[in-house]
This record gives sequence, structure tokens and C-alpha cells, in this order.
Amino acid sequence: MIEKGQLINDRYEIERLIGEGGMANVYLARDTILDRKVAVKVLRGDLAGDEKFVRRFQREALSASSLSHPNIVEIYDVGEDNGNFYIVMEYIEGKTLKQLIKKRGVLSLPETMDIMLQLLDALATAHDSYIIHRDIKPQNIMIKESGLVKITDFGIAMALNSAQLTQTNSVMGSVHYLPPEQASGKGSTIRSDIYSLGILMFEMLTGKVPFKGDSAVEIALKHMKEPIASAKEINPVIPQSVENIILKATAKNPKNRYKDVRSMAEDIKTCLDKDREDELRIQFKYPESDFSDTHVSSIKEEKKPDKTEKPVVKQITEDDKLEKNNKKKTIIIASIVSAVIIIFALVVIVFPKITASKEIKVPDVYGMEISKAEAMLKKRGFKIDSKKKTSDDVEEDLVIETEPSKNRYAKKGSIIIIYYSSGSKKTKIEDYTGENAYEIKAKLELLGIKVSIEEKEVSNSSEYKDKSQIIIDQSIKAGSSLASGESIILYIPKILTVYPDMVTDGWSLQRATEFCEKYGLTIKVTYKETPDQEEGVVLAQSPKAGEEVFENDTFKVVISKKTTTTTTTTMESITSDSLEDENN
Repeated sequence: MIEKGQLINDRYEIERLIGEGGMANVYLARDTILDRKVAVKVLRGDLAGDEKFVRRFQREALSASSLSHPNIVEIYDVGEDNGNFYIVMEYIEGKTLKQLIKKRGVLSLPETMDIMLQLLDALATAHDSYIIHRDIKPQNIMIKESGLVKITDFGIAMALNSAQLTQTNSVMGSVHYLPPEQASGKGSTIRSDIYSLGILMFEMLTGKVPFKGDSAVEIALKHMKEPIASAKEINPVIPQSVENIILKATAKNPKNRYKDVRSMAEDIKTCLDKDREDELRIQFKYPESDFSDTHVSSIKEEKKPDKTEKPVVKQITEDDKLEKNNKKKTIIIASIVSAVIIIFALVVIVFPKITASKEIKVPDVYGMEISKAEAMLKKRGFKIDSKKKTSDDVEEDLVIETEPSKNRYAKKGSIIIIYYSSGSKKTKIEDYTGENAYEIKAKLELLGIKVSIEEKEVSNSSEYKDKSQIIIDQSIKAGSSLASGESIILYIPKILTVYPDMVTDGWSLQRATEFCEKYGLTIKVTYKETPDQEEGVVLAQSPKAGEEVFENDTFKVVISKKTTTTTTTTMESITSDSLEDENN
């Protein structure tokens, strides 16, 4: 594990862990040379010695670094430092699309179309470079505060001309967005990314994924066999023109999908136009049972008749017809009898031999140490694959669950996946006082923590005049830990507006009027003749300087005016107190 403060390549100072994956961990770091925040993806230490994972990690760097597009996360640096293979990339402050969907439930039509067009534009650049992403999912899409979309994690992206695709690689990616051709092991094309985008569009508009199941295999089978649910029925706001885009993008047969991402983008640009309001549900040209992207057929050339040969004419008698019918009946009966014999042989003899492997009940190993659980399952004849999984309930290195689950039956020699705890994924809360509330809110929400910002009264609000977004207190103390979904309140100062001393500062009537307009006050003006005073300045005010401003209040001012007669007049003493007496 990389530690806080550690320098990568004597340049990138690690600040904290911001993400964990099956292959690599991602850290927030500071580029000490350019003085900017960066994200550093480091291959997990237990995989650094595995050449296969190192090659895949380096392939990500190669794939992503060759792409330059505003909607694709930029790669700054790639290298290896003391056995740590790393990729330095642009740090994105914002939410993942998955977090946005969880928070909002359903996105609006215009918002969804905007996100889709940005994604399609980015993937057009990738596909032009012969690169397929192969893992399009909302967790790999960042949304900045400005609304800019960024695609991340080209970790399993594959060059189209690659010839070293294994069966395992061909079905990688998140199963909820997995195209049928990948699920069936037939590999990927650019239309595979289009399928994942269609599932993504369905989720944004309905708040849910179309296929669910108890296991990855069950969900993959649904992608291959079950028709996608109607997004329009789940969310009636969706017009048929938009549902048609989802249906075409998620067609089982790639030939029924858009030929490329640009075609899908053109369809999206017009889907909300008035002339498409009465659009009918799309009908596919090709059968949906075919997952291959190319259809190969073999046509045998018929032998052309020899024009030099003379046809032989034979007269057919009634006996010939009867004999021909009897032959047909004999052939049909013989075929049926043969089929019955073959099926009987398969059921009674062949199938029992094929399925002769003994099925064994999977034991309950929940809460057991991983080493002991592995030993127990191996003793029963199973092969083992162990995977880590975060858990707030199960201690580190203890078993959470198995796949297949406990008390299910599996064949002897089959693989049992053991999921064991890597510990809690709780976030340790720091002392955030003095930091910008909205920056901390964005960082904590990326970790799944719910954050609200509230104002709190302070004794001297003038001290916070230019610090209205600074955190002065928090509901959860520093040192505590919060799990995903838990809440924290960040408090910012409640800045009180008070009346300035307009008399001492010599405010003009215009300036006083602008102040009232700004804070929603009604101004009432009284004029007093002052032979020795500059005209148009504030002589008295009510309320007094330093009192709190309340919207819709009446603010009274006395304004100086030049004397219009030569008669000497004894001026009444004008003060704020006298104005207040008037009010009373």
C-alpha cells in the first residue's frame, strides 16, 4: 500500500487513497513540479509480479495516452518506481455518473441526451483510433460541476487488431452492461460499446438497470436471452423516439444496432423534435438470436444442365405413383423409429455417463478464516478462487460469502469463489474547519457520504466578510469514521448585514438609494435646508449604523438641501434619534 506523503518518481506526493479496484488503486497526489493535483493509478503490489497484469496495465496507459479529447481523462505520465507501476492522469473533481443516478433517481431527458452526446463524441475518437473501451459503465464516467463528462478507465480497452484475446478477457467488464456477444465469448466490436451505452441510457432515464440476478452468470444469460424491459413503461415521460434509440442500441444482434457511435449521436440530436412525436416502435431487420457481427453463408453452385443432352421422357403409370407413395411412407416411419432409438440411447446411456460427476453440497464457511475455508473446500474436492471484498460487518481476512452460495450443490472439481473481507470501507473524518465547504462536500460525496451545508450564527460576522464559504464547525468530530450513505453537516458562518454609518462617511442620496435597492429596503427621504452643508448628503438615518438589516424594512434618511431664502433661520438639530421619534 502506498503511504501518505510518499513520493512517486521523486515528483508525485501522495495525499490520500481515493479509489480501489481489482487491478489497481487510485491516489490523489500533488505534482511537486507543476504544483497541481493529479490522480495516480498504481498497480496493486500483489499483481506487480504477474506479467499478464503488468501488460494489461501498460496497455491501459498506451490506449488512453494515445487519445486526446475533452471528454476523455488525460494521461500525463507513465512509469515504474521501485516496483510500483503507475499512471499519472488528470484529477477530476466531481461525481461519478453512478453517484448522480443514485442521488437523483432519474435524470431528465435533456440532461440524459447531453451526457450521451458527450460520451458518443469521446468514443468516436477512440473508435477512430481502433480502440474499444469494453467497460462502459456509470462508475467509469465522471461528471464535473460544470456538467462536463469525462470517460475514465481504459484498463480493459482492446485494440481492434489484437490477436491475443483469451476466453477470460473476452467476457471482462461489468456484467450489468455486458453485450450478449461478449457474454457468449465471441469477442467485442465497436458495436459492443454501443450496447453498453444503450444500457447506460436506460439506467439514466429509469433509475435502474434492465437485467438483475443473483449471480453474474444469471445476469449474463439474461443479456443473451431476455428482451430488454420497456423504458417507456417504467418512465412514461420517455417518448417512443427515445425508447427506439435504447432498443436499437441494445439489440441482441449487433447487425440491428447502430453501425457506429456517430449514427447514434445523429439519432439522439433529433429524438426530441416535434416531428418525431408520433414515431412507431422500432422493428428489427435481422433475427435477435444471432450475436455474431458477421453472417457467413455458404452457397453451393448448382450444376447447370448440359444443353447438348436430350431429356429422357418416361410415362408414369398409376402403379408407379402408388410405389412412390409407399416408399415415402416407409422412409418417414424409418426416420421416426431411428430418432426414437437415438434419443433413448442418449437419455439412458450417454447422458448419465456425461453427468456422472458427483455433486457436492457447498458448506457454510461464513466468518471463517480464509485459509481454513480454502482448506475445507479443497478437502471436499472443489477448486478455489479467492477474492477480496470490503465489508463493514465482517472483520478483515474472514469469509463473507461464496459463489455458489452455501447449501447449494456443485460438481466435484468445479471452482468455488470465496469472497473474504478486506476490512471496512469507512472514511475517516478529518478536521475540516477553515477549508472551503463546497470543495469538502464534493470530496466526501465521491466517497458515498451524504453532505449538507448549513449556516451557523457567529458572534462577529464582520470577521467572515470574505469567508462566507469557510467551514467553522462540523456535526461529526475529527477522527470518527463514516460508511457510505451516512451523513455529515458542514457549518458555514451566517453573515449578518448591518447598516453602515452613512452620516460619518458622508454618503450621498444616490449611494443610500443603491444600498436600499440591493437589500430590498424602502427608502423614505426628508430634505433639510443647510446653508453651510454640501447639498445631497446624508444628515441623519434611521435605523442607526450597526443595526441589522431586514428585507422589506423602511429606511429613513435626511438629505441636505441649499437654503433658498436670505432669511436667517435657526436650524433644528437633526439626529437619528429625532427620526426615530418621528417613527414613534
